Amino acid sequence: MPQPLPLLVFSDLDGTLISHDTYRWDAARPALTRLRNLGAGVVLASSKTAPEIIGLRSDMGLTDWPAIVENGAGVLAACATGTPPDTDYRRLRDMLGQLPEDLRAPFQGFGDLSTEGVADITGLPSPDAQNARKRAFSEPGLWHGTDAQRAAFLAALGQHGISAREGGRFLTLSFGQTKADRMAEITATFRPQVTLALGDAPNDIEMLQTADYGVIVANPHRTPLPPLETEATGRIQRSTLIGPQGWNRAVLDFIDQLNI
Repeated sequence: MPQPLPLLVFSDLDGTLISHDTYRWDAARPALTRLRNLGAGVVLASSKTAPEIIGLRSDMGLTDWPAIVENGAGVLAACATGTPPDTDYRRLRDMLGQLPEDLRAPFQGFGDLSTEGVADITGLPSPDAQNARKRAFSEPGLWHGTDAQRAAFLAALGQHGISAREGGRFLTLSFGQTKADRMAEITATFRPQVTLALGDAPNDIEMLQTADYGVIVANPHRTPLPPLETEATGRIQRSTLIGPQGWNRAVLDFIDQLNI
C-alpha cells in the first residue's frame, strides 16, 4: 500500500513565501528541499492567476501538486501548464458593466487597465503584469470611492452572487470560493496526516484556521493580523522573521516538532 502523505503545506505567496520587496523566494529553499525529501506536499494558495503560478510552481519544484489560484476562485491542477477557461471572469465583468455608473466608476479593476497600468499599481515587471491580467475566475482592483459607495457597490454585486475579499493591496471580486474552501477539497483528496497553512493577510485567516496548524508570517508592510482564536491553544503561531526567511524558519521548526 502507498505510504500516507505525512504533511501537506498550504502557503500564500506575496509577503509570505515570496518577499514583498524583491518578489524572490530563495530564502525558503532549505525548507522546500526538506519537505520534498520527506515526501511532503506544498500547495501554493495565492491571489495570483494560473499563468503566474505555473512558472513559480515549476521553479519551486512543486508541479506534482495542485495550486489554489485567484484567492480560491479556482484551482490549477497538478502538472497543468495551460490556462483555465475564462468563463467565470467574462461573466463577472459583464455584471460589473451592468452596474449604474456611480457605483461602477470608483472600482478600477485589472480588466480596466493596460498591462502597463497593472505594472504601475503592482510593481510587477511587464511580462508578469501581462500574466496577472490573464484572469479566469476573479477581478482584483483598487477602490477609489467612499466607504458608503463601497458598501452600495458590494451590495449591488451581492445580488448577482459576487462577493469581495480584501487582500494585500486590492479588493478582489469573485463568485465566492475561498482559499479555505479549496484547501478542504484538496485535503479530502490527498488525506495527509497533518496540514500546515502559512499566510500574512486577512484573506489567509480562514485558511490558517482550517489547517491543523498555522503560521502567521511577519510582514512589516501591512497591519498585523488581529489575534486569532486558535493562537491561544498554540495551533497558530507567528514568525519573527519576515517573508520567505520567516517561512523557511517556521517550516523547519514545525518539521522538527513533528519529528517526521
